[in-house]
Amino acid sequence: METTQTAGGITGNVLFYSTPEPLNREQHGKLGLVHQDKPYGFAAAGTAVPLTVTEFGPAALSYPIIFAGEERTPLAVMGLNQGENLFIHADGSTEVGVYIPAYVRRYPFVLANDDAQGRMIVCIDRGSSLLSEAGETPLFDAKGEPTEYTQNCIKFCDDFEVERRRTDSFVQLLKDNDLFELKTATFTPQGADGQPGAPQTVAEYYGVSEEKLNALPVEKLKEFQASGALAQIYAHLVSLVGWDRLIAITMLRQSQAPAANLN
Repeated sequence: METTQTAGGITGNVLFYSTPEPLNREQHGKLGLVHQDKPYGFAAAGTAVPLTVTEFGPAALSYPIIFAGEERTPLAVMGLNQGENLFIHADGSTEVGVYIPAYVRRYPFVLANDDAQGRMIVCIDRGSSLLSEAGETPLFDAKGEPTEYTQNCIKFCDDFEVERRRTDSFVQLLKDNDLFELKTATFTPQGADGQPGAPQTVAEYYGVSEEKLNALPVEKLKEFQASGALAQIYAHLVSLVGWDRLIAITMLRQSQAPAANLN
């Protein structure tokens, strides 16, 4: 993937990117990366973040993995309330041990469609606080060529695009075998008397049906196993236990909020 010299017709909205611009030496030759110990503040409002299928294993240890919309896009659910991320904080810090999706780690770089050229080009979020002319790590060298740092970021974006396409194929496999079903995450509150109250719906989402999965022919399951799809499916299913963790963290923070406001 090469950097471009012209703006072109960039299309598509991308979560977290406020001012995406095609990366080029004329406009961005003096920019550099600003080193921050806590660089993820831009994602603090990311309630649900896209995941690639190869991330299902490590991500399943941190939060639920769901499928959303008609496209059944895989998402890491990182909060229960809109605009809330329970694992990435406003100051850019993260919870210890939490898995940070590649979608977040590639920022402020991204690939975007250039309709004029009929290809994908490298862009940066020009509005990012991680980029500045006072940045310590330049994007371009004195000759106007991408630095090693920039080349590594471009490769990361290229690799992410490969994984995104692999994810599309994985989702299509699940669609072709009619494995999706609408699922519900529920929470049972406890009353003042210590007795369980009426269950409350926390979220509705698409997930793999264990019943449909178990009903597949043995040969089809062997195909899933050989391709690695079966392991990813089980990682998704195991991750759904994470709804309880999200609920517990949310309740804890809500109980602490009044005390914090009094201080």
